[in-house]
Amino acid sequence: MQQQNCKSKPQPVLPKRIILMRHGESQANIDIATYSTTPHNKIPLTDVGLAQAHLAGAHLHRVISDIDTNNPNWRVYFYVSPYERTRSTLCQIGRSFSRTRVIGVREECRLREQDFGNFQAQDRFKAIKETKEKFGRFFFRNPEGESAADVYDRVSSFLESLWRDIDMNRLRHDPCHDLNLIIVSHGLTSRVFLMKWFKWTVEQFEHLNNLGNCEFQVMQLGKGGEYSLAIHHSEEQLVEWGLSPEMIADQKWRAHANGGDWNERCPWYLDTFFNRLADSEDSGESEDIWHETGEKIQQSN
Repeated sequence: MQQQNCKSKPQPVLPKRIILMRHGESQANIDIATYSTTPHNKIPLTDVGLAQAHLAGAHLHRVISDIDTNNPNWRVYFYVSPYERTRSTLCQIGRSFSRTRVIGVREECRLREQDFGNFQAQDRFKAIKETKEKFGRFFFRNPEGESAADVYDRVSSFLESLWRDIDMNRLRHDPCHDLNLIIVSHGLTSRVFLMKWFKWTVEQFEHLNNLGNCEFQVMQLGKGGEYSLAIHHSEEQLVEWGLSPEMIADQKWRAHANGGDWNERCPWYLDTFFNRLADSEDSGESEDIWHETGEKIQQSN
């Protein structure tokens, strides 16, 4: 936790953790025909989903309370998608927290699930899924609905608002307490959130896997001021979620990194965009390219 003089005027501090959780098992998770008869935002949790959410609340409490260190100074603030299955998940999670621990909750429409259109005809599901795999999961737009790219845009807007809330202390957070933000949302929304936060590419996104029902990912603040998934989670978990070796190495580096060193210490990110960067300006390669390109242009004319 960032050090503050608790007797001085409160100053905004970064949350110790930002936790992304997918909702519990819903009726549509066990019967895809539900999408044909029930509005997407009104699909309920199953009894299994309710039990998953209740258990997940106890698990979250254990993680946040740092039970091994017996840290008493922590609070939670919840953001939740407006869908029934996420609201019900949050309600069950809340059974593990006392009123003194919860400093706020906000329904956030920008965290809703990807819009697949209105009622979906069951006989179209297979064809749409096959087309999505061919087209690419990020840019494919569902008929009458959204693409993952559309979700990216509204999640980006939410992140801007989140940073303003933190910077202006709109969350009314006492700097003497560790702040934990818990975002109860959906699988694709969480993947897009991580993509935006860690500046992952579209190609990297395409390899990410969905969270299980009530599974959560902990972005924890490292000593140098960077958030990392590798502080709380094992390498095996990161592999299971679809992170490449380079992405995992970046998460491990972030756990101890100082802000501002990122680009310099991550040459693999540059290699994603460039396949022929010279090691130095002294290589003379730029001059060679200039002359070679000029000769080709002249020959073509």
